[in-house]
Amino acid sequence: MIISDDDNKKSSPNLGSSNIKKIQNDKAGKAKVEKSKDLEAVSNEFDETYEKTIRPKTFDEYIGQSNLKETLKISIEASKRRNVPLDHLLFYGPPGLGKTTLANIIANECGVNIKITSAPALERPRDIIGILMSLKGGEILFIDEIHRLNKVAEEILYPAMEDFFIDLTTGKSQTVKTMRVPVQKFTLVGATTKAGALSGPLRDRFGIVHRLEFYTAEELKEIVKRSARILNTEIDEEGAMEIALRSRATPRIANRLIKRAGDYALVKSDGKITKEIANLALNNLNIDSLGLDNTDRALLKLIIEKYNGGPVGVETLAVALGEDIRTIEDVYEPYLLQSGLLMRTLRGRTVTKQAYEHLGYKAPGHLNNGQMGLFD
Repeated sequence: MIISDDDNKKSSPNLGSSNIKKIQNDKAGKAKVEKSKDLEAVSNEFDETYEKTIRPKTFDEYIGQSNLKETLKISIEASKRRNVPLDHLLFYGPPGLGKTTLANIIANECGVNIKITSAPALERPRDIIGILMSLKGGEILFIDEIHRLNKVAEEILYPAMEDFFIDLTTGKSQTVKTMRVPVQKFTLVGATTKAGALSGPLRDRFGIVHRLEFYTAEELKEIVKRSARILNTEIDEEGAMEIALRSRATPRIANRLIKRAGDYALVKSDGKITKEIANLALNNLNIDSLGLDNTDRALLKLIIEKYNGGPVGVETLAVALGEDIRTIEDVYEPYLLQSGLLMRTLRGRTVTKQAYEHLGYKAPGHLNNGQMGLFD
């Protein structure tokens, strides 16, 4: 049977111009989705690689916290010579100062593996028991935000930290039996932003307790330069210092800002971060010369404009700003207090003369005279 071209035309569906365009648009849309997925995968892979690469692996690579590093080196060397696990360690201080990084360095220097978890993830007794039972001799268990550990998990940790046993109960009512199950000797490294929120019994079981300090501008400058090398981004001394000065004395923020400044330099300039480019990039992010962002400035302005400079309670500030109280206390206040822009008094938060001057307000007379109220 012979089929003519006319028969083909009759048997073929009539697509029409609108249908053809629809099919083309669908294909283009699928291509865009696939392309965006590819870009997202590449971006995520880059971020993960960057985060892994940016963390120092040894004390020699770790910048800052000089006194703490020397103390840890001595403790690690002593544990090696005695052939015993390192004492349990507790690191506390504001977020972003390198507590997790230090835990990884300690594991690397001791030549052991590290298991990382966070206190909120240990909701049930079997969660912490499973981790403790899986630890091998000398390994390190790192628990972030350890002050949020629930009471049951704490009770399980006590004998494990002291005697390397876990107390387990079996049976019900009259047939309940208690047995002690040994675990391998390990080192617990706890990290917290609120050392005062830890229970006394748990805090006392740590043999080494250290507070991480805010970083100096010079230390942050070295961190910025190191991160720039990892990113293959060219940066000069003044550009690195400009980023360091706006990093809120915190390495995590410095590493974030160097990426943003690198992006800006790549798009708006020749790829090199100078002081001028860093200044433009950070201004574009609404980060001022002291490292304050929009929320920091809003908090200070609120106290100045609505409460005459304070004092005002943190609950009132949280409601007015639409922020959580813990966010204000843990994220914003530490740096504002450290930089001398905010004070905590018996009656609430008060801004300082430096805050008035930085934000362009005229300071009240009592601040100019250096006088404080009776209950301030």
